[in-house]
Amino acid sequence: MPRPNVLMAGLLAFATPALALDMPARKAGLWEIKTEFVGRNLPARSMRECIDAATDKLMSSNFSGPGQEACSKRDVQNTGGTITVDSVCKFGEATTTSHAVVSGDFNSAYTIEVTSTREGGRPLPGVAAGAATHMKMAATWIGPCAAGQRPGDMIMSNGMTMNILDLQKMRGLQQR
Repeated sequence: MPRPNVLMAGLLAFATPALALDMPARKAGLWEIKTEFVGRNLPARSMRECIDAATDKLMSSNFSGPGQEACSKRDVQNTGGTITVDSVCKFGEATTTSHAVVSGDFNSAYTIEVTSTREGGRPLPGVAAGAATHMKMAATWIGPCAAGQRPGDMIMSNGMTMNILDLQKMRGLQQR
């Protein structure tokens, strides 16, 4: 059985093409992000991210880089501070159709709700073929990063910490 964080990361990879856009910059400091898959037999997860302007931009670009090229549709509307994104993206044999709504204040708290369906490709654990997946993310600014944390640190609910800058360095080494 896959570890919960690995499973969540896999599901997020298919749910987040809808978020492949330039999100407003978040306030620097420590953010807590709670993710819940509605109607799925998956526990809610939370993580904390220590960011500064550079690492926030990097984290945002990780969702908007190569993934954008795989999207045949990407309609973005920003109405009164609420961002709505409708997208159709193909990764390998799977096509994901998503509708996302992003609202809130990127200085204190925001939410992201994504409804997506996935057709084709290998089945995802716990998701029936063609079934809609509904993901809710709630982010809250906690305050300054804690002593010993550095920008880019992502602290998972199980205590595991990884840093986006270190992951970028490893990615660069793998592409050589």
